[in-house]
Amino acid sequence: MSAAASQFKPEVFDPGCRQCPRLATFLEAGRRDHPGYHCAPVAPFGDPAARLLVVGLAPGFHGANASGRPFTGDHAGLILYRTLHRFGFATRPESLSADDGLELRDCRITNAVKCVPPHNKPLPGEIKECNAYLRNELHGLAAGSVILSLGLISHNAVLRALALKPSAFAFAHGAEHGLPGGHVLLDSYHCSRYNTNTRRLTEDMFTAVFARARALLDGG
Repeated sequence: MSAAASQFKPEVFDPGCRQCPRLATFLEAGRRDHPGYHCAPVAPFGDPAARLLVVGLAPGFHGANASGRPFTGDHAGLILYRTLHRFGFATRPESLSADDGLELRDCRITNAVKCVPPHNKPLPGEIKECNAYLRNELHGLAAGSVILSLGLISHNAVLRALALKPSAFAFAHGAEHGLPGGHVLLDSYHCSRYNTNTRRLTEDMFTAVFARARALLDGG
């Protein structure tokens, strides 16, 4: 586990969580097939006092599930960290491994589901079970923070964690929602290989969302 991840209290993140039988079984199989992989719940990464919280879907099998750090080792991470660095949230433009020295500034990255799911598709019950961790993270944010959800599942997980009705906060790329506590929820399509290859999400579109997050945090 990275030094940044280790700063989170046990009640916020449980590295030995096995509450979802299907995911626990999948992780066990992953450890047998890939002995060098992390194959365990992936901790949030970044500044514990961050005002920008990026919420992804779940660890990728050959990315965060392998490296032990969110969005590290896969295509989505290449785009995310490059963009974070561009706007001053990361000390480097590339995340190579959990011990590469990269730091996030005023930013933290987490996932709606902390364990890798088969076919990258968590079940509704698994999303619900993991929501308590996200709830604790959100309740620890300072007033005026920005929550950036990558995809509909992450968007809905944030709303569930805040006990808000999804019907009142429709997901759309670039959408901006005022939340209780003075927070702002920004939406983006997930920076997955599929979305970028099909041009559903372009780098300019992704950059625009982070530019808005930066402006909000800077008082714009």
